[in-house]
Amino acid sequence: MANAVLVIDMLRGFLEADCPLYCGARARRIIPGIQRLLERELAGGSRVFFICDHHDPDDLEFKMFPPHCVAGTAESEVIPELADYPGEVIKKKRYSAFYGTDLAARLEKLKPEKIIVCGVCTDICVCHTVANARNRDYP
Repeated sequence: MANAVLVIDMLRGFLEADCPLYCGARARRIIPGIQRLLERELAGGSRVFFICDHHDPDDLEFKMFPPHCVAGTAESEVIPELADYPGEVIKKKRYSAFYGTDLAARLEKLKPEKIIVCGVCTDICVCHTVANARNRDYP
C-alpha cells in the first residue's frame, strides 16, 4: 500500500515576499525538507496531493484576510521549487482540505497505509486538515 502525502498551501501567495499573506523567510526554510520528503515518498510509490488555497475574487474569507490566492493569479500556483514534482492538485476554499473537495473520495479509492501532511500555515490549514483526517479515522 502506498502513502498519501498532502502538501498544503506551498503556494506563491504564502511563500513569495511580495504577496499580502507572505509567511516569512522562516517558512521558506521548510522547502528543502519537503523536497526530500517528496523524493523519498515518490520513490516508494506514494501519491502526492498538492492542496491549494484557491479563492473567487469575492470570497467571504477576504473579510478576515486580505485577498490572496485568487483563482487564475500567480499567488494560487505551487511554488516553483515544488511545481515539477508529480502530484494531483486539489483546490480548496476553506481551511480543511476535506471541506468542499473530493479529497476524501480520492483517499478512499487509494486506501493509503498512512497520510503524511506537510506545508505552511501549520496553525490554520495544516491543523484543520489533520484534525479532519483524524476525525475520519485516516491513519
